Amino acid sequence: MCCVSRWLALGLILLLTGCQDLTDDLAPSGADKRPAVQAGSSGGRVGQLSPDFTIEDTLYTPHSLYTELTGADAVVLYFTMWCPICDSHSSHLRRYVVPEFPNVRFFLVDYVDDSVAASRAAQMANGYTDFTVLADVDDRLETLYDAAMGTTVVIDSTGIVRMNEDYKNGDKLRQTLESLP
Repeated sequence: MCCVSRWLALGLILLLTGCQDLTDDLAPSGADKRPAVQAGSSGGRVGQLSPDFTIEDTLYTPHSLYTELTGADAVVLYFTMWCPICDSHSSHLRRYVVPEFPNVRFFLVDYVDDSVAASRAAQMANGYTDFTVLADVDDRLETLYDAAMGTTVVIDSTGIVRMNEDYKNGDKLRQTLESLP
């Protein structure tokens, strides 16, 4: 038994030493360590000019970013996997954020289903018939915004990405939208 404990301890030490600066993972600083965005550059990170895109919703209606921004304060994209966490975020978004910002276009982005029909089925099954769901069947938006489950992106009326981070409790989204010119 003593020999087994030593091997386990040795294995644990090797595992931990292979993780480089593990202490940063245990007590993260919260600082954004992504490289700075170059002024005037195009992309999906905060401070960049978002490239235009056109994507179909679950009713096969095309939506172009810059067309959606016409007359709107911003476009908000919430990336969903239709899981319980996404449902919680989407419900909160729908109930507490959307009503406060009538001049903002809100979209759920289904990036997990591989067809518009499958996205529509997921939308219906999850009860989001009152929300426009974009079917990102080729992962263009997911790739552009480096998105994952819960990623929330705000693009202002000039096309600048103002927020690109996980939805937590809606406070950061609300602050971002309130600070728009």
